[in-house]
Amino acid sequence: MNKFFKAVLLLAIAAFLGESLEFVVNMVLAKELGEVGLGLYMSLLPVVFLVVVIASLELPISISKFVAAKEEKYHKSMLMHAMRLTIVFMFCVIGLSVVVLPFIPVFDHYHPIVRWLIILMIPIISFSSIARGYFMGLHHMGKIAISNFLRKAVQLVLLVLVYHFFHFSMELAILIAICTLVFTELIVCFYLMYMYILQFRELKRKPGAALSAQSVRKSLLEVSIPTTGMRIFHAITSAIQPFLIKMALLKAGLSETIALEEFGLLAGVALTIGFFPGFIAHSFLIVLIPTVSASYENRDYPKLQKLLQQVMGLTFLYGIPVVLVFYHFAVPLTNIFYEYSKASSYLQLLWPYFLFHLFVIPLQAYLIGLGLIKDAFLHSMWSTLVAFALIFILGSMESLRMTGVILGMNTGIVLLTMMHYLTVCHKIKVTLWLKHAGPQKIG
Repeated sequence: MNKFFKAVLLLAIAAFLGESLEFVVNMVLAKELGEVGLGLYMSLLPVVFLVVVIASLELPISISKFVAAKEEKYHKSMLMHAMRLTIVFMFCVIGLSVVVLPFIPVFDHYHPIVRWLIILMIPIISFSSIARGYFMGLHHMGKIAISNFLRKAVQLVLLVLVYHFFHFSMELAILIAICTLVFTELIVCFYLMYMYILQFRELKRKPGAALSAQSVRKSLLEVSIPTTGMRIFHAITSAIQPFLIKMALLKAGLSETIALEEFGLLAGVALTIGFFPGFIAHSFLIVLIPTVSASYENRDYPKLQKLLQQVMGLTFLYGIPVVLVFYHFAVPLTNIFYEYSKASSYLQLLWPYFLFHLFVIPLQAYLIGLGLIKDAFLHSMWSTLVAFALIFILGSMESLRMTGVILGMNTGIVLLTMMHYLTVCHKIKVTLWLKHAGPQKIG
């Protein structure tokens, strides 16, 4: 367990630095792009993340589970088959993207080059995913931590330098922001692949056992396909959400410009601040997936139960003070971006969303590690449907507007957390109060 929490601490420190830089990045973007420009940028990001999810095929998850559960002698064979699978899949995704992306209307409001920048990210993400998954499975969290920090540091330096020495129109300023995003991913890919090649050379010197390509593909795709499906669903709904919110606000009587500004304040300011402590939850996720996978493979229920108690306890320990700070210091926090904006009230109303989000991430890692990816997917689907219905219905009311949107978001995250938690407790045989609930057998 010491190894587990040392890895979490290392990732959390690096992620804290990275999130601090991300916070500054969003401040730079807010001041350079303005409220409308920030709204346009934030509306595009979910589409970028969707392409990233598809390109990665969730290989970091499936490879880390494989490496954590299997002996080292099988790793070289698995990685070689994984590389071939990645190359084939990458070319398929690039071909599909070249055909589809030019006709997606969401890009009509952006510079034409943006489409090709997103296509360029596909090979970058595909190759870095293999290295990331391998290091996660080996618990080499230092390399993961450096890559996460590097991503934000490079992006911030590029944005500050370019925006300081040059002035652009809104369209070009957004294009520059996307360019820095892509270049940053390229730098991270170079770092991860360099470290991966060094590690792979060491692996080749050791005796290994061959695996069939079919068995490796089956092992990886059994995890990757449902996990990718879940992430694609989340990415698609995240891409739809900005337009759903704007549609609801338009129906409530706001103009298109005001609706875009309101969304920019929600996504670019309130959510940026509220998601800041999520680096701790994401650090748990990265370490939990291989740890839970290995423990479940060994049928070590006491370790699974104790680990869940500790993770939930630590999440309470830092989550409650965090949301209290957000609620009581909403005005000075949001004034960092825009003075006396509505974002402060949005930040206060979203406190349940931020708190339960901190629990959802490690619980989702547990579900993946326990092989309950289908359950996690169904939970996400039902909670999103409920949230979207409430966002549109309540957000369309003139008396509620953005307050109604936030109520819908809060309801969705609470429902998702409860479904995840109940399923994990049932699977590892503990009560809702995390007490032993019965015979420890595989269910």
